[in-house]
Amino acid sequence: MESSIVAIVGRPNVGKSTLFNRLTAARTAIEEKIPGVTRDRLYGTAEWQDRSFIVVDTGGLGFARSDPLLRQVHRQAEAAIEEAAVILFILDGREGLNPLDQEIADLLRRSGKPVIPVVNKIDHPDAADTVTSFYRLGMGDPVPLSAAHGRGTGDLLDQICELLPVEQAGLLTGEETIGVAVVGRPNVGKSQLINTVLGRERVIVSSTPGTTRDAIDTPFSYEGSDYLLIDTAGVRRKSKVKEAVEYYSVLRALKAIERADVTLLLLDAREKIAEQDQRLAGYVDRAGRGLVIGVNKWDLIGDRKESRREWQTAIERAFSFVSYAPVIFFSALTGSRVEQLFPLTARVQQELYKRISTSLLNELVADALAVNPPAATRGRQLKLYYATQVSVRPPTFLFFVNDPRLVHFSYQRYLENRLREAFDFNGVPLRLNFKARREKE
Repeated sequence: MESSIVAIVGRPNVGKSTLFNRLTAARTAIEEKIPGVTRDRLYGTAEWQDRSFIVVDTGGLGFARSDPLLRQVHRQAEAAIEEAAVILFILDGREGLNPLDQEIADLLRRSGKPVIPVVNKIDHPDAADTVTSFYRLGMGDPVPLSAAHGRGTGDLLDQICELLPVEQAGLLTGEETIGVAVVGRPNVGKSQLINTVLGRERVIVSSTPGTTRDAIDTPFSYEGSDYLLIDTAGVRRKSKVKEAVEYYSVLRALKAIERADVTLLLLDAREKIAEQDQRLAGYVDRAGRGLVIGVNKWDLIGDRKESRREWQTAIERAFSFVSYAPVIFFSALTGSRVEQLFPLTARVQQELYKRISTSLLNELVADALAVNPPAATRGRQLKLYYATQVSVRPPTFLFFVNDPRLVHFSYQRYLENRLREAFDFNGVPLRLNFKARREKE
């Protein structure tokens, strides 16, 4: 199931990054009062009313064609607009309607996409009357809000969810088909791996980075199981991505991760682990999908026994935040150990949909409390009354406690480790949520 995209656009310094951070409950985008800070498109995931969608922040739109940097920002914003299901047109409620707003409105009208005009910086209810001037854009009722203070964001999210297309299942059919997204930096061998798996050239193989522009779906069967391989374009560090077409590729790679059950993150055995590899792993973890780390081109390594130890150490250090992910060394070119990918991804997919009975779960919680009771915080003791699994993909557990504020991150990690020791969950992230409940209840 493919996630919808919501693009945030507008002229410089109207609060696009502030709203992005508010909607994604993060502080990924840099917020400055200097126009033009956001040049590359940023992406994050927002959740509202059981809906999940990708939010894309863009640089401020300008129409000074003589400036190469502004032209590049403009192309990136146009790419986001074309990919989007819904567009948020951000306007400055303090400055009022600007001639540049009219030009942007004309651009958005030509896109044919649903557009929500959002009047930002309405920090006080009395200032809501200032939105009337924005009706002249002819884009419907403007939504007043304050991204900095969170006022009005709930109403905005309601409108977004009403306009998002109804989610429909694509080729992925839950537990029946094992969806595997193959991601990684350019030229790590993603297309070669898929060609080796299929025994034919389904996708173009080239030593030139950036050959694959789109996500390519390939269904096939192996030993009685149905798979869907999703090849994606190589994801570069943002400062290395220059063309708008590559921004399409980045977004589609991220959407492929969310569509799949398991992501195979490919690394090149001849290169060091890069920060972009860690970012990709982090996105898989946040998306709640299974993760397998594959070290490709292993046939080109000399002393493999010593190299394996070095690689294992490097992976443990670089990917400590996804320590649950299994690692496999193989060669897509020669086919060595490629056949081991299938049972491994199948096992990870099974873990993603695993359910633990409430009785077994509470036995484990009682044992964990007996072995290592939580330490008192400011004279107050954490009490765990009851636990249950509430969902899968990823496995999510709800713990009823006397006060969620007493749950220290180290004790949450202890509970997660006990869950993994008892029930495996190899290759998948776990979600542990804590809810207050009185002891009588």
